[in-house]
Formats: sequence, C-alpha cells, structure tokens
Amino acid sequence: MELMVAGLCFVGSSSYVCLTCRPSDVIILNSCFTSHKAEFIPLKRYREGENQIKVGAVRSMAGDPRRMEEGLVHKSSVLDHKDDDHHHISHKVDGIDGGDGINNEKEVTVVEDHESGVVGDHKAGEQQPVLLVPTKSKRVATLDAFRGLTIVVMILVDDGGGAYERIDHSPWNGCTLADFVMPFFLFIVGVAIALALKKIPKINDTIKKITLRTLKLLFWGILLQGGYSHAPDDLLYGVDMKKIRWCGILQRIALVYFVVALIETLTTKRRPTVLQPGHLSIFTAYRWQWIGGFVAFVIYMITTYALYVPDWSFVDHHVAKRYTVKCGMRGHLGPACNAVGYVDRQVWGVNHLYSSPVWSRLKACTVSSPNSSGLREGAPTWCRAPFEPEGLLSTISAILSGTIGIHYGHVLIHFKGHCERLKQWVSMALGLLIIAIILHFTDAIPINKQLYSFSYVCFTAGAAGIVFSGFYILIDVWGWRTPFLFLEWIGMNAMLVFVLGAQGILAGFVNGWYYKNPDNTLVNWIQTHVFINVWNSQRLGTLLYVIFAEITFWGVVAGILHKLGIYWKL
Repeated sequence: MELMVAGLCFVGSSSYVCLTCRPSDVIILNSCFTSHKAEFIPLKRYREGENQIKVGAVRSMAGDPRRMEEGLVHKSSVLDHKDDDHHHISHKVDGIDGGDGINNEKEVTVVEDHESGVVGDHKAGEQQPVLLVPTKSKRVATLDAFRGLTIVVMILVDDGGGAYERIDHSPWNGCTLADFVMPFFLFIVGVAIALALKKIPKINDTIKKITLRTLKLLFWGILLQGGYSHAPDDLLYGVDMKKIRWCGILQRIALVYFVVALIETLTTKRRPTVLQPGHLSIFTAYRWQWIGGFVAFVIYMITTYALYVPDWSFVDHHVAKRYTVKCGMRGHLGPACNAVGYVDRQVWGVNHLYSSPVWSRLKACTVSSPNSSGLREGAPTWCRAPFEPEGLLSTISAILSGTIGIHYGHVLIHFKGHCERLKQWVSMALGLLIIAIILHFTDAIPINKQLYSFSYVCFTAGAAGIVFSGFYILIDVWGWRTPFLFLEWIGMNAMLVFVLGAQGILAGFVNGWYYKNPDNTLVNWIQTHVFINVWNSQRLGTLLYVIFAEITFWGVVAGILHKLGIYWKL
C-alpha cells in the first residue's frame, strides 16, 4: 500500500519523506519512488525522534486526488516548512471581537508510534491506514497582540487625550497617536478576513454569516455611540431619535468588513492554488480585491473633488440659534465646505452628526489650540457646527484600508518563510509611507483623518504594516511572546474590552454606586487620591491613572477570562 501525503510516502509499515517533490508531484505520481528522481529518507531519521507530524490532508494515489488546499503549499511541500508557523494558517478571526472566523478548520495530525511500529491499532506488517486526529486550531499571536495594542491605544487616547491634547485626534490636517486607531482596526479586519475565509465550502452560507455579523456590529455601534449610553460620566440612558447619531467606530468597521469580506467570498473560485513566480504574483492572484479597493478610491476621489457644495445652515442647540456657512465651491478640503461633510448632511441630516468635532481646537476657533477651550471671539460659524468623522464618504475611502490589510493576510497564507513574508510586508509599508509623505508635504492631498484622505490611508496603512511586521519579528521570529501576552489576552477579548472599557460601560456601572453625591464614586476616588494628589498634577495623574489603573486592569481581566476560556464573539 502506498499513500502520498504532501511529500510524505507510506509504503507498507515504513514511512519516508520526499526531499525533492514539488506540490504537483503529489497529484501526478503513480508510485512514490518512480517519478522525477525523487529522493526519500526515512521518516524516523527526518523527524529525529519526534512522535507526531503535522500534515495538510491525505491523498490516496489510488483514488481521485483532491486539489491541494490553497495557501498550504508554495513551491515546496508542507513538511519542508513543518516548523514554520503552521499556526498562522489555521487561525480564524474577524473584526474587532477577535473571535473565531466563519470557517473554523481543524488541523490533521498523523499519529505514529516509531518504537512499536504500530500506527493506530494496527500491528507492523499489516496494511495500515493513516490515523487522522483532528486538533484544535491555533491563533495568530501576532494578530492578537496587534489588536490588543490598538485597543490599549484607544483607551489611552480616549481617557488621556483630555489631559494631553497632543495625543488626541488632530484638529484637521496632520496625524497624531489617536488617528492611528481606526485604520489599525480596519487593517486588522482585513488580515483576519483573509485567514477566516481562506477556505469557503458553501458561498451562500458564508454570505449569510457575513451579513449577520455586519448587522451585529451595526447594532452595537448604534447602541454604544448613537447617544443612548452616556457612560461613564452621566448616569442616564436614552436618546432623542431626532438627534441619534447613525455613524461611529463599529459602524465603519461593519461596512468595511461587509464589502471586503463579500469580495473575498464571491471571488473564491478565482483564487490560485499555487502562486506563480514573481514578486507581484500575489497582487495579480487577488486582482479582484484590488479592483474593489480601486473602485472605492475612484468613487471617493471623484466625489471629493467634483461634488458642488452649496451654502448650508445648522442650529446650535446650546444657544438655540441658527447659523449659516457660506460655501458654493468644489474640491475644498477645509472644515467648512468639504464634500465629505456635505454628503453626510444630505444622507443622515445635520442633526444626526457628531456634535463635538475636533476641529473646534483649530487656531481659527480657539486661542488655546491645539488644546480645547471656549471659542474665540469672532470665530467662524462652522466652529460650532457638527461634523461626522466616521461618515459615509470617508467610510468608502476606508475600504482601501481593509483591502491593504487583506493583502497582508494573503501574504501570510501563501508565503511560508519569514524572510519572504517580511520582504512583502515591509516593502509595501515603506512604499505607502513614501507616497503619503510626498502627497502631504507637497500639499497635493494632506493627511487628514476627518476626511480619511488618500494620503491618510497610505500613511496609516504603512504604519500598520511596520507595526505588524515588528510584532511578527518579535513574537514569531525571535520568540519573545511572554512580554506581549497581556496584549494577546486583550486582543482575544477585544470586543469585551472595547465595550466595557473603551466605551466606559463598566466604569459607568461602578459610578452608579456613589456616596452622598454622584461625583463621589470609587473610580473618581482612585483617580484623585491615588494618582492626581500623589503626583500633584491633574495632567500627569490622569495619564498615569489610565496606564496603571485602566489598561492594567483590563489586561488582568482579559488574562483571567482567557484562562477560563471566556470570550465575547460576534
């Protein structure tokens, strides 16, 4: 009996490893030893005493062979890379929740007893089938750590940005620490989609699951950021439907996820089994994903520069007064008359936009720029106007962030060596950074998070690629996983930490138990007496509280939940 398993040959009770077989040999060989001058060595010698080997799937040469699973072979057999991050390929995640993906697949292990010569329950000398043992899929530690880092940065800038405005969102052009959070999430979503949808058995079922997950993200986004929750400061719930905010972080993630995942699903039959030689083969193999990103880019650019923006008005509900903003122009990239804001006002209505945009910290609006304070005397009327930073047109541009992320996931699947992966990732990241810097400093297209400009897409995606590659080197190449375990734990329970921590739901619950007055709560007491008073500084005390109380707390909670096997998955 002869069986071929991706370069592994079973003849009777003996096992051999092919050193020269190509992926195609697995399909065309009629005999393990009679094609292409194949060179074999005994499995026991190859494994040097190990008792288990990981392989893809068993193909019997007597029956109809199946195609090699996509991404598991690239110019060499699976066993040639047995120690090269097989856990990357089996990881399945999607979106911010960090849960298992749509198609959780089980790895297959061939169990062999070298000492007794027994495979399974069969004795040596008998015709022995290979024992296939399903094993639990492993996660991509690099991706979990990167997701955890993004959550940590979000908590830092949301709760510490008030004390240090320079880490808060840029008032308009430019990029600060806070401006990396959203594109990092979208980059992670793209990588996760590539891994989760690596193999799609039923397209219709996959589309249903993608749609359901999108609806869940939209629901939680509107609930948390639509105005219903006032946590953690106000102990009130409820929103006036005339002023509900329809857009937000999770809503943008949901729409980008839906578009990118749908393209990945519908083009599954066009995917290559094995990449063609060449540095650009990974781009041509997934041309439809790039075409989708290019279409989004064209729609955004044409609308931004060609759409006519007329005069518009709004009501400042704080003073119950209506203001008018004079525009009547096209292609304007300033706060008052850009097409991004105009599209949102037309689609959602001016009362459903974010009421406290960061542009109020511009020099034109306040004397303490970039810090926040009251409006200066004679400030332009648009300084009081609402603006949606996660609006519709800017979300179309954000699809390109997800497209770049899914490319990194495809590289992770198809390229097996560390050097090959890093070469692809780093070269693309540096190219994106160079494009962004040129566009920004030549004033062609400024880096702008509020507009989600093309230069902003390139700059943040390039930065995401560098950070992702850095984590990959530290965790997967050098094996320094322990220092980043708390980030992995947070990344594996990202949805829970986002809702309870970043959105202040747990802090709001704790603040509901106060003594004598609503300001006298446990959270405020710890922040004031343990940090602010000790350091005699409101700014420094607030920053240290966020780092050593909030972030540390959620790292410990996420670690405990991980040990208990408790995760919040959408």
